[in-house]
Amino acid sequence: MRILAAVLAGLAIEAGVQGQVFKSAVDMASFGVTVIDRKGELATDLGREAFEVYEDGVRQELSLFARGDHTDQALDLHLGLLFDTSGSMEETIGFARSAAIKFLNAMPEAHDFTLVAFDTEVRVTRYSQQDFPRLVERIRRRKPDGMTALYDAIGVYLDGAQAEGGRRVLVLYTDGGDTNSRMSYGEIQDLLKASDITLYAVGLLGNLSQSAQMDQRMRLRTLAELTGGQAFFPSALKDLDATYEKVLAEIRAQYTLGFLSTNARTDGAWRKVDIKVKDPALKVRTRRGYYAPFRK
Repeated sequence: MRILAAVLAGLAIEAGVQGQVFKSAVDMASFGVTVIDRKGELATDLGREAFEVYEDGVRQELSLFARGDHTDQALDLHLGLLFDTSGSMEETIGFARSAAIKFLNAMPEAHDFTLVAFDTEVRVTRYSQQDFPRLVERIRRRKPDGMTALYDAIGVYLDGAQAEGGRRVLVLYTDGGDTNSRMSYGEIQDLLKASDITLYAVGLLGNLSQSAQMDQRMRLRTLAELTGGQAFFPSALKDLDATYEKVLAEIRAQYTLGFLSTNARTDGAWRKVDIKVKDPALKVRTRRGYYAPFRK
């Protein structure tokens, strides 16, 4: 995380935090897991016994299992929204705001919300459920202006999310590619790979050229898939509500699996993790591994 710390030190960030900050168990490797069948439908009714977890080929024993659709089982959900407020959003900002607010309002199970509004600069604020009206006001108040510091916004969110325990989901909305970040696309890939968040990206890219659309689709899809998430590309603004409904279904269908590794080394090395379901008709979507704890 030294790359992130160095870059964040030079960013213009407006930060405000409401609510409690949580600490996580650093030695617990946890994974958000989505399971789909051959038709692409979400499988939501699996139990602990349906999963097998291997780290570098060695079978691991699950010490954490939770289903996102069971409120009595689910971990605290910390929901982040990265919202593009750059100048290119001027014609679509009204509908985009309404769709984002409607989506957030459909998440009463979220413990808190982190709003990261980004254009030339990055502004991050955290709200509890009790502060939801203030969150709505914040989304509605910001006028579109400036360029698009997309990668910096992801980096800022990841820096704050390190202190949160529970389950962390980030939803990103943008209408274009990055035009103003100090962080590079490669650096953001590295940071996402080292994190345990799940990223869902929504790209409304109709204002870009065909070649730019293809490039941005590839970039957003890659970033989401690194975390076990998914990217969505609605073809028109009117499809945005339906896209957020798909994201909502994904979040609620997600399982959380965790284990204490049998590998006791604290060398900071990358460990490949393979999570399987016993039913061959089902497919798992999750991140591919994690970095071991590092202690001198």
